[in-house]
Amino acid sequence: MPAPDEHIYKILELVGSSEKGIDDAIQNAISRASKTIREMKWFEVVQMRGHIEGGTVRHYQVVLRVGFTLEG
Repeated sequence: MPAPDEHIYKILELVGSSEKGIDDAIQNAISRASKTIREMKWFEVVQMRGHIEGGTVRHYQVVLRVGFTLEG
């Protein structure tokens, strides 16, 4: 069993999306994941992309790596 001061993480990949923007896509992914994943501690943006329609950005998508601590 790790000592209390050791930090052991599992990494989960999430994809968030939004019509509003990148920040909103990140929030949507984290908010939804927090309903079933406990002890999320950090995230890293791995990829950003969007959908263009009629010459304007219509949809944003962000791929995140999220670290959470293991229980027990």
